Amino acid sequence: MPANPVTLIDVAKAAGVSPITVSRALNEPHLVKPATLAKVQEAVKLTGYVKNMLAGGLASSRSKLVALVLPTISTQTFADLVQGATDRLTAAGYQLLLGIVGYETWREEILVETILSRRPDGIILTGSLHTDSTRQRLLQIGTPVVEAWDLTPHPIDMAIGFSHEEVGHMCAQHLLKQGYRRFAILTANDPRAGQRTQGFQVAIAKHGASVIASHVVQAPGALPQGRLGAIKLLDEHPELDAIFCSSDTLAHGVLIEAQSRGLRVPQDLAIMGFGDLNFSEYTNPPLSTVKVDGAKIGALSAQALLDRLVGGGDSAPAERVVNTGFELIQRGST
Repeated sequence: MPANPVTLIDVAKAAGVSPITVSRALNEPHLVKPATLAKVQEAVKLTGYVKNMLAGGLASSRSKLVALVLPTISTQTFADLVQGATDRLTAAGYQLLLGIVGYETWREEILVETILSRRPDGIILTGSLHTDSTRQRLLQIGTPVVEAWDLTPHPIDMAIGFSHEEVGHMCAQHLLKQGYRRFAILTANDPRAGQRTQGFQVAIAKHGASVIASHVVQAPGALPQGRLGAIKLLDEHPELDAIFCSSDTLAHGVLIEAQSRGLRVPQDLAIMGFGDLNFSEYTNPPLSTVKVDGAKIGALSAQALLDRLVGGGDSAPAERVVNTGFELIQRGST
């Protein structure tokens, strides 16, 4: 990570104009000739420059803000992550700036650009999939970054999370061990759910079994979508004996539909979820699922940023990639 952020002077050099012209192009573009404005805009893109919206005299001070970018706060797991990060940051005198982007990388790109203009002391992103522009900008700006909730061998800066592919592998192995062979997948259309389902399919194929059908719903996936998805899968493929769901919420919907048809769970149909949400232990039968410690991921992500900030911005933590792991919990639905 570069020690010094790109300055307005760097943009001026790249554009072949004066710093005053760059300033005018950024603040009063209607006063700048179109050709000159185009050169400045190209230089901004090339250098990765982000306009500093703080007063010049405060630019070298800590903002005491850490930004956390999430796809949603409608699920318990992400809420736990927020709480874990908030508790750790508050104890150190920092405040959390929360941004919600859905599951679209282009929305994340726009929000990250806005966040960087406020000069946060650190940023926590959800996952490791970003646009090229977002990745380049974060590499150039020099702000400490944690990519949480996922693992990647090539993080922007630091990564703290778990392997979604391994979640899929472990769920497949569990269901195969229980004797199930005719599988369906019910998943939301977010990238990390996609990684889990891919891992599931690979493991199933390696053991000579098959995924007969799959159904995709809009992320993050609600209980009604789970039941409607189950209706489609079971109507079209009554021979199914197991459904792997990308969340406990979807799995709960499948469970309700299975019971409405008189199917015995798990004798006639096994149901596997993800997330170990607070209701999952109390359904009838209780849902088998995968437990992820969101609060731990949030706290570790916040601490990694604090360690970097205390070290002056240049020192890296002992580990750039931290695997927090997960736990498969077998209950009555499998």
